[in-house]
Amino acid sequence: ICHITQRSSTFSFPKICSIFWRFHHTSASHWCSCSKTISDEKYQDPFQLGRKDLKNLYEDIKKELLVSAAELKEMCDYYFDGKGKAFRPMIVVLMARACNIHHNNSKEVQASQRSVAIIAEMIHTASLVHDDVIDDANSRRGKRTLNQIWGERKAVLAGDFILSAASLALARIGNTTIISVLTQVIEDLVRGEFLQLGSKENENERFAHYLEKTFKKTASLIANSCKAVSILGCPDPKVHEIAYQYGKNVGIAFQLIDDVLDFTSCADHLGKPTAADLKLGLATGPVLFACRQFPEMNAMIMRRFSKPGDVERAWKYVLQSDGVQQTTYLAQRYCHAATREIRKLRPSPEREALVHLTEMVLMRDK
Repeated sequence: ICHITQRSSTFSFPKICSIFWRFHHTSASHWCSCSKTISDEKYQDPFQLGRKDLKNLYEDIKKELLVSAAELKEMCDYYFDGKGKAFRPMIVVLMARACNIHHNNSKEVQASQRSVAIIAEMIHTASLVHDDVIDDANSRRGKRTLNQIWGERKAVLAGDFILSAASLALARIGNTTIISVLTQVIEDLVRGEFLQLGSKENENERFAHYLEKTFKKTASLIANSCKAVSILGCPDPKVHEIAYQYGKNVGIAFQLIDDVLDFTSCADHLGKPTAADLKLGLATGPVLFACRQFPEMNAMIMRRFSKPGDVERAWKYVLQSDGVQQTTYLAQRYCHAATREIRKLRPSPEREALVHLTEMVLMRDK
């Protein structure tokens, strides 16, 4: 499955149907268990290892967002409160170190590479602000959304402002290749949102549509940010491809597990309402797998769970099916692909931390 996606961010799904249903009917014994450790080498905590490069991350982001309008500043500071996990910047700085060590055994992260980590977090946060407006969401990370407090119009403008500040920071790096790689992320985010607004009648096309949307909305940012720091740290195109493929596979796995948690995690733990995707009319991995066992879900998917009782019925079907389990298996496959890629780099603590990060993605509960 890791080879379904092509090198570029444009997807080609020549045999998606047969591959997808082979996954569906593969017995559990053929897959590794989440509890198995992918690497038995010395454990490297990614968050501990990345912390030194992420010190003052949010203060530095706030410097990028210097603005005279008090209300706009308050809105921007609201999400950059230093309480986030900084998952994406952490992957970026670990990848930067792993590539630098691979290339010339350099132990330092370049200023431009750290800037990519900052820009990645800014783009990600801007996309959350805009997503919350589109979804009319009322909670995010356990607190009220910007659109709930300040209204939709101001929230859209705040998201735009964060994106513009990220673009200025990107321009200051002064490397046209890096600008091209990271602006691809913004294009993918928009295209992914449009994909999410549409739906496919053909159920085989539907899964391809879902994976493409997942790549564009979630994985492209991680993949292209990893690629950007590899370009800054190493001239070898093979290393750029390793970094990109690692980020792509981890990013897709991360979203697949997120979609699983929408069915398995309690709302307080997740920091947003559960069944949120069903309520938005979205058919994610667990729903699409469940549909094979309960074909009556097809009609519900096409009407985007809009009839009274649709959300509750779909929820029950998913939990009665093996949809959650199959989506988790699929996430494991993507994580294994990410591990295979990153192991092509020279050994380093950062490389091992990126391996262990794939396990953390699978084991996370929020």
